[in-house]
Amino acid sequence: AGGGEVKAKPLPLKEAVKIPGAKEVMLSFFCYCAYEQVAILWGSSYLTGAAGLSPERAASLASLFCIGITIGRGLSGFITYKLNDTQMIRLGQSIVALGSVMMLLPFGAWNKMAGLLIVGLGCAPIYPCIIHSTPQNFGEENSQAIIGIQMASAYVGITLMPPLFGLIAQHITVSLMPVFILLLLGVGAFMYERLVKKAQKTL
Repeated sequence: AGGGEVKAKPLPLKEAVKIPGAKEVMLSFFCYCAYEQVAILWGSSYLTGAAGLSPERAASLASLFCIGITIGRGLSGFITYKLNDTQMIRLGQSIVALGSVMMLLPFGAWNKMAGLLIVGLGCAPIYPCIIHSTPQNFGEENSQAIIGIQMASAYVGITLMPPLFGLIAQHITVSLMPVFILLLLGVGAFMYERLVKKAQKTL
């Protein structure tokens, strides 16, 4: 009758954040969702301001980021047969960094469009692999609570960071979008590596 099932304990927020690695995964998820949403919402403005495209053409090409994610999600399904969640996340972060650096290079509009597509490609495995690795990093019994605070972090990142970049775009330049993405990526990657180390020690 036992079955060996591990039941998730309902934990209040103040208890969930005390779990080793919880703060790190919250920040990592916050950063990921923030730069994903910035790229979605500000991609067309970036292509207009930084690449010199007309607003109409930039609006039609802003979907390059979402096309990149779509292609990346399809490819990720095959790559996961060879790589685990941690390796997939690191690969995705590396591709996001590559795309962001491409967008900064002064090689014209095509380079910036390709960079936006590559950033989307890199984003593809990060969100699903962070969620999928939650039981591995925190234990089955804590998974429900951790996924809950991950979702909360996602909503906060999506809500706060695009308007913050909007202020930067308005008062400085929209051309800083790749820099903004790289900064968030750096913080998120650092926090994810801290999470991995804590998970290895705890489990």
